[in-house]
Amino acid sequence: MKIVILAAGIGSRLGNPFPKPLTPLKNEKSIMKMQIENLVSKFSIDDILTVVGFKKDLIMERFPDITYIYNPFFDRTNTSKSLLKALTKCKNESVLWLNGDVVFDQNILNLFENNINEDKSFVSVNTSKVGEEEVKYTLKNGYIDELSKVVKNGLGEAVGINFISSQDINIFIEHLKKCDDNDYFEKGLEMAISENNLKIEAIDVSEYNCMEIDFKEDLECVNKLI
Repeated sequence: MKIVILAAGIGSRLGNPFPKPLTPLKNEKSIMKMQIENLVSKFSIDDILTVVGFKKDLIMERFPDITYIYNPFFDRTNTSKSLLKALTKCKNESVLWLNGDVVFDQNILNLFENNINEDKSFVSVNTSKVGEEEVKYTLKNGYIDELSKVVKNGLGEAVGINFISSQDINIFIEHLKKCDDNDYFEKGLEMAISENNLKIEAIDVSEYNCMEIDFKEDLECVNKLI
């Protein structure tokens, strides 16, 4: 299994002059440092790939032991294209991927063990809240049906940590290729579900702290949790 961190974006909503994954937290660690520390508690650092773009040298200098993939179109593409660049390096392998702005409790990784070991695709979700601006989901026959920011009557929020099985990855890659430049990777998952009947489970991580930092209010909330 490979692990992909999506860290190419500008993160303009937070207003940093540096990449959002380098945002310092109250515990004196950056978002990305916390991510890497959590991941290497379970997995090998050699299996981590990070997609970079905006001011990439700042990230690469801070974490020199990580393997990097450069998205030169970071300023005009969204997560579907950054993830596509990474997944094309991982054909026929399973991949755990996460957005570069997610702060999460290390114990969340324990919830993923069965699916990872059994090679079953999943999206991690929080069912305790359904924010209007967040990616929401619905289920059909126990699997993800809809997955986007415009979902009506969503059952919860996707938290930005996901897994694609080795059997599903090539189908997912083909649908990411079909995505528009400004699409989120969730669009590729939705198309794979609709057109290829991909079976993607929802894993509820609500019992642990997990939050994407998009705005200063999110950062304040995370720092209170820390």
